[in-house]
Amino acid sequence: MKKKTIHYVDNKKLFEEMQKFKDKCKEAEGVGERMPPVPHYIGECFLKIANGLSFRPNFINYTYKDEMVSDGIENCLQYIYNFNPDKSKNPFAYFTQIIYYAFVRRIQKEKKQTHIKHKIIEKEEYRTHDVLPIDTTNYSIHGFDATVMLPDEPVYKTKEKEKEEKTPAGLENFMEEPKK
Repeated sequence: MKKKTIHYVDNKKLFEEMQKFKDKCKEAEGVGERMPPVPHYIGECFLKIANGLSFRPNFINYTYKDEMVSDGIENCLQYIYNFNPDKSKNPFAYFTQIIYYAFVRRIQKEKKQTHIKHKIIEKEEYRTHDVLPIDTTNYSIHGFDATVMLPDEPVYKTKEKEKEEKTPAGLENFMEEPKK
């Protein structure tokens, strides 16, 4: 006999709660009132999804995992009004994608910050010196601005396709450009 798996978020119940919430949002919008607060059950689901996703092998060993989870929940709350129950009956997948990309963005931010820290430490001006108690020399860094410093390598940037100039193909090779 096949054992029934227990999921940490019930997608059907989450969908029902999202429908109720969206109905309350439509009512509030129609009357001109503020949007209603997100129900506790939906908030708990966001937390469970974010925590569950943070234990995947590609996210588990980061020291800033709490920040990743926080970013994911924040993005869910930001985009909860965009969920359309008429188009999709799978809010679990919708919010999992939102959290996943929040995690990826946090990792990129942290990699960028780490790279900048390493570049600052590499600088000659920032080397630490042993100072004797009788030494009164000022070892401050003059004119050093970390925000202006650009990294040598784009280690934290996403891969973008390079835009190539379009080369003529087919009959375009034989056509003349119009004269001005």
